[in-house]
Amino acid sequence: MAETADDLSAPLGQQTARRKRRFRLPFTGIQALAVLLGLFLAVFAGFAIFGDNPLGGEPVARIALRPPATLADPGEKAALAPSGAAEPAAKSVASQAAPADQKTVTIIDGSSGKRQDVVIGSGDAADKAGSDKATAMAGVDPRLLEKSRYGMIPVVSDGLKPFTVYAAEADRTKAAKMPVVSIVIAGLGVGAAKTTDAIMKLPSAVTLAFTPYGSDPSKLAERARAQRHEILLQIPMEPFDYPDNDPGPQTLLTTLSADANLDRLHWHLSRFQGYVGIANFMGARFVVTDPVMQPIMREAAKRGLGYLDDGSAPRSTAPALAAAQAMPFAKADFVIDAVPTAGEIDRALAKLENLARDRGTAVGVASALPVSIERIGVWIKALESRGIMLVPLTTAMLKSKSG
Repeated sequence: MAETADDLSAPLGQQTARRKRRFRLPFTGIQALAVLLGLFLAVFAGFAIFGDNPLGGEPVARIALRPPATLADPGEKAALAPSGAAEPAAKSVASQAAPADQKTVTIIDGSSGKRQDVVIGSGDAADKAGSDKATAMAGVDPRLLEKSRYGMIPVVSDGLKPFTVYAAEADRTKAAKMPVVSIVIAGLGVGAAKTTDAIMKLPSAVTLAFTPYGSDPSKLAERARAQRHEILLQIPMEPFDYPDNDPGPQTLLTTLSADANLDRLHWHLSRFQGYVGIANFMGARFVVTDPVMQPIMREAAKRGLGYLDDGSAPRSTAPALAAAQAMPFAKADFVIDAVPTAGEIDRALAKLENLARDRGTAVGVASALPVSIERIGVWIKALESRGIMLVPLTTAMLKSKSG
């Protein structure tokens, strides 16, 4: 019997046991675990880098959106709706309509520097919706409304003018015999809280000026008129540093034609109704440029409106243009809260009071800052005891014109 090599090499007297060979992996268990972990991290990093899912990891809800049904004519509406329910069916379709294009306006408070972004509608559907609300405003005379492509805008009718119909009540006989002061709170309509403060905390003789922006300016304007305030519409106009300082969409510009600016004016005029006149919102460059300002003043006068110049541009052409149109006019003497502190506001009000004594009439403009409303409210309470009468802006305009 042949012997194996192991048998021959084994020591004498000892039997060799056959050894089983074990299969060994070329790596350890810890090495394998490290490789798997590395592969997992590589896949995760690749998904995070190259995957187009910015909301990864966040809950997701999926909603099926169906386009609104289009009804061809009133007969089709009636056919699709249940008997006696044609009108609700139409309203349901209208409620499903896609929103119009919107723009975000950044309003900068000139006194505090506070910035506020406001989203407003800019499409025809939004314009029409705003005009429908304006038409329905309480106390608005339908005879003084004319349809434009943006909605209803003011007009003179049957000898009636918005300036006289919407003017706040005042004892004009008494005002003619004593010094008068008019206070205008401007920049309203953007920010319901501060607008409501101005409406509710100040007496009705204070005039309120609204910008055309805001989610629902007609609602706030209607509330102001319900509290017997007379209201103005502020028209955004080009400042010297435009477009770095942009008043907002549909701003009147010196680079546009007269027709284009009038079209933009009609857009602003349609935002709400019941105002006695217009005022410039910014516009230091526009109001000093006679060729572009003339058509605007003619149009406002033709529609029976007054005009307030905020006094920010010393070379404004508005006074001469208003006189040429026999248009009710006033120019603000100064901004009451240019320095928005209680002490400076009190000093500005005292200055306004002295100006009224010297000249017979004075007009001050302020914003709706809480400190402004508080100090103006305190000052007004004792004003008449000092021989000066607080009057709405229209009364001050008429007194100045008669004087």
